[in-house]
Amino acid sequence: MLSVDMENKENGSVGVKNSLDNGRPPDPADWAVVDVVNYFRTAGFEEQANAFQEQEIDGKSLLLMTRNDVLTGLQLKLGPALKIYEYHVKPLQSKHLKNNSS
Repeated sequence: MLSVDMENKENGSVGVKNSLDNGRPPDPADWAVVDVVNYFRTAGFEEQANAFQEQEIDGKSLLLMTRNDVLTGLQLKLGPALKIYEYHVKPLQSKHLKNNSS
């Protein structure tokens, strides 16, 4: 059973709080492509999640993505691409760096 704690953001996207119950490893660097795809589907980006599948973006690749990669490399519409980068990719990168810098 998938247990995800979601919160609505004022920008219209849905935030996903990671928990061990969601089936993904807690560190995004350990995510497989399917974990990345499921993360974005759960966050409300069903259509855009397919781009991560098509480009075979796993957790390590996700953590290496730049703003430009998300905005142009995935061929997404600008609005969703901005939300994906600012509210999901960037925070995941920051959290990963913080957790691995100690």
